[in-house]
Formats: sequence, C-alpha cells, structure tokens
Amino acid sequence: MTTLIDGKNAVLGRLATFVANELLSGGQITIVNSEEIIITGSPKKIVGKYLARRRRGSPQHGPFFPKRPDLIVKRTIGCMLPKGNKGKASIRRLRVHIGVPDEFNKKEMKTIAVKTPKTDFIRVGELSKTLGWKE
Repeated sequence: MTTLIDGKNAVLGRLATFVANELLSGGQITIVNSEEIIITGSPKKIVGKYLARRRRGSPQHGPFFPKRPDLIVKRTIGCMLPKGNKGKASIRRLRVHIGVPDEFNKKEMKTIAVKTPKTDFIRVGELSKTLGWKE
C-alpha cells in the first residue's frame, strides 16, 4: 500500500528523514505539493548554496543538480539512502509530484511536522524559480 504525504509546510530535512526510513523498511511513498515544502534558514544563504552546487563540475560529466522542485526533494531523500542495491531499490518506491494530481484529489493524505517555523525559510518552489526553473 502506498503512503500519500502532503508536503505543504513540511520542513524538507524532517520530511526526508521520515521518508527515507519508511522506504528502507519497504514502504511505498508518494509525496504531493513538493513545491510547498520549506527549507529553514536564510533564503540568501540557501540560494547561494544551491547556485554553488549547480556551478560545480561540468555539464557533460556532472554532478547534476536539479532545478525542478520534485527532483530537488527526490535527490534530498535519495542522498539519505545507502549507496548500492538497497538504496536503489528504495528510491524506486518513491514518487514525488508538483501539485496534487487528479488521481490523489479524494484520497486521505498524511502530513509530516506541519507548522510554520518562526525562523526565516524559503519554499522549494521559490528556490527552483531562482535556479531557473520555468513552470
């Protein structure tokens, strides 16, 4: 059975650790509203860090850092999984969507640690637009 998680106002790190543990225990996870997930910290520093990551390496040989919000979330979760066969099998059981697809509109969604933080934060969708993502 697939666990459906709503990413709205969820903190990226907390969401990623929860999802990584569920995937390693054999569960299937689907995350919706990936552009609404938040990253806590100074928005300028976060954008600078991601821009530096995108400039690293070469366009032909990598490392490849995504611009789209769903792929940023998927890469964050994938980096928390072990390298090798177990990690690859786990990441295949993960689906991440921008917005809510029609097939999940009526289904019950689980929320992870949802509360707006009192510190500075940036949403993954805003970060993606800064990196050059075009909707």
